[in-house]
Amino acid sequence: MAMTDDSGRRRLGRGLAALIGDASNDFEVVERARGTRKVALDLIKANPRNPRRIFREDELEDLTASIRRHGVIQPILVRANPTIPGSFELIAGERRWRAAQRAGVHDIPVVIQDVTDREALEIAIIENVQRQDLNPLEEAMGYEQLIEEFQYSQADLATVIAKSRSHVANTLRLLKLPDPIKGYLNEGQLTAGHARALITSADPVGLAKKIVDEGLSVRATEALVQQVAERPVAEARPPRPEKDADTKALERQLADLLGVEVVIGHKANGSGELKLRYKSLDQLDHLVRRLGGSL
Repeated sequence: MAMTDDSGRRRLGRGLAALIGDASNDFEVVERARGTRKVALDLIKANPRNPRRIFREDELEDLTASIRRHGVIQPILVRANPTIPGSFELIAGERRWRAAQRAGVHDIPVVIQDVTDREALEIAIIENVQRQDLNPLEEAMGYEQLIEEFQYSQADLATVIAKSRSHVANTLRLLKLPDPIKGYLNEGQLTAGHARALITSADPVGLAKKIVDEGLSVRATEALVQQVAERPVAEARPPRPEKDADTKALERQLADLLGVEVVIGHKANGSGELKLRYKSLDQLDHLVRRLGGSL
């Protein structure tokens, strides 16, 4: 489904922002927009398009404990499940949904929205970005989904998520990093700033390990990458031309005659050099005698 109406996209972005609101007061916004109702947890299914893939165990445990004590205060966003009548699909709030299951809650407050697949993905991304719940790689993968599935341009994304176009471009570049660095990002051992600094490095994996092992800051990482890039590269020596058979034969003849290793370096202009290599003083004495000289 191509996007051709720029003004429509801009309206969509504003509508989504109004729907989910700021992370600090989205409960109030969505409650005014639609009202809430209670839905049984077993009627709600996870959204396979949710850009968030990693849920930290310690955070889930803390939220589970809070829900056991206070219940679910903030509703989650759902839509009618397009494949299973009478059930719902999560749009935003999967961490609360997971924690409620752990806490043994039977139903949960929801706000039901009538949205398309595209809008559901947009809302999930925006909500997580506003809360800073996505790690940099999850954010990049969410952007890539919108681009590949719904023909978004980077400018469209910047408008919808209220970020700069350069932020979108830099975030998408993280997907080009090697898998070991993506692992560091998923585990929170590297930030997006670290990863962006490594993109242009000739040895990003080696530098990433050094950064993690030494706990380097983003500024120190940028300096390290610059330092490595400025190191002079040793000039490769041109391969020596293969000696012709006549030169090799002459080296062997002289070696047999003189009793030492002989190297002939012949140049294209006809000049050259003759090297005699001895391994001991006795061999040097022998060579001098053969040449007719004396010590």
